[in-house]
Amino acid sequence: MLDMPATRLLSDHNRFRSDVVEGLSRDQKTIPCRWLYDERGSDLFEEITRLEDYYPTRTETAILRARQRELRQFTGAGSILIEYGAGAGVKTELVLDALAEPQGYVPIDIAHEYLFQTAHRMERRFRSLWVRPVERDFMSAFEMPTDMPAGRRVGFFPGSTIGNLNAADAEGFLSQMLRHVGPDGAAIVGVDLVKEVETLLRAYDDSEGVTARFNLNLLARINHELGGDFRLDRFQHVARWNDAERSVEMHLLSLTDQWASIGQRRFHFHEGETIHTESSRKYDREGFGALAERAGWRVSRAWEDNKRMFCVFGLSPRARRG
Repeated sequence: MLDMPATRLLSDHNRFRSDVVEGLSRDQKTIPCRWLYDERGSDLFEEITRLEDYYPTRTETAILRARQRELRQFTGAGSILIEYGAGAGVKTELVLDALAEPQGYVPIDIAHEYLFQTAHRMERRFRSLWVRPVERDFMSAFEMPTDMPAGRRVGFFPGSTIGNLNAADAEGFLSQMLRHVGPDGAAIVGVDLVKEVETLLRAYDDSEGVTARFNLNLLARINHELGGDFRLDRFQHVARWNDAERSVEMHLLSLTDQWASIGQRRFHFHEGETIHTESSRKYDREGFGALAERAGWRVSRAWEDNKRMFCVFGLSPRARRG
């Protein structure tokens, strides 16, 4: 189970190269944010979550810790937790602790080492828990393990990762989550709320420079895995607020007029031109509720912190009552 099949490695490598080459060929150069999360990128992101400037992780964690009894009532007894983009799984322990006699845990992630470390930790922490990691991009189409135990399936999507998806992708993801959990299932989704732009920008351009290293690591990954020759010292991390999209955008800004290659493909960058690497969209409660409705869900619970910076939503299939 711990070794990734060679065919999967080749498929991921080809997809990475295709996404990078296609994205850098656009007028607005862009690379999908999922490629930020190789092992080094995942390590850096975990470091980001511990920064003072980055409020979402500690705020969401505080909500999950304070609302354990309500989470237990919402999910019911004997449930199976399905976590999308599991990463290090820190918040997962809080949720599994809250659940009444959980039967299983299915972590889903593209980062191999993090995925299996998380799975093994949950097996050690919860001895009677059935655990089955799924090594997939959660945005791809895939099925749940066929040998899952009986129990109510509960999708878990923390960290405001829903904000990284545009409207169509977010609706598609939530629709697939509904298909995975079924008509008797539920979902717990963390959502970052709209707030002061200064607070948002500090979270994505921290004073310690960790987010800058995280963003620039994407170019290092291209060099290492795709044979690129990007000069990291000629690019700079920048965070911008896009008011029309209600999102913080991360870009890599070219500091000079330059060329960079990936194998035989060459790409030109004007001074000041950027590569768009991530958007983090922010919602209000009404806006997220409307998105969930379009995907077949309804909002059953909404738990906020006192400052209304973050909200954890409990979703139920629209056809289900109670």
